Amino acid sequence: MARATAVSAGLFRPVDSVPMPARRAVDPAELRSALLAVGPWLRGESPDKPARAELAAAVRLSARTLEQIAPGSSVEVRVPPFVAVQCVEGPRHTRGTPPNVVETDPRTWLSLATGLLGFDDAVANGSLGASGGRAGEIAHWLPLLRL
Repeated sequence: MARATAVSAGLFRPVDSVPMPARRAVDPAELRSALLAVGPWLRGESPDKPARAELAAAVRLSARTLEQIAPGSSVEVRVPPFVAVQCVEGPRHTRGTPPNVVETDPRTWLSLATGLLGFDDAVANGSLGASGGRAGEIAHWLPLLRL
């Protein structure tokens, strides 16, 4: 007699059939507050780097805002170690490295998100990597909030 497993006994559903919970919409006031908190550091008015939690909140909220205002999955935006989001309508990738990737550090990302740095300037100075023909399309939605 075959031994029953948790899946065969119906106790668990396969991972593919479990819907992901919807991500909570970013509150614009929360985004503004998070970006204002790191603003002095971004503008060079404070030599002190924000606390990790403050920096993480600003990066995550801003990237998720981009994800909301430019829905889709043709471009992946990576800001290690805090967040990666998919955005921009178009062909979807499902496995492996996406064809359109934007990757940068937290300070550069926040400078883009706040209008303190332009997308083309970040690519030119090497602080942002953009691969794929559609990666640059995120510039259409930046800045998210001018500081």
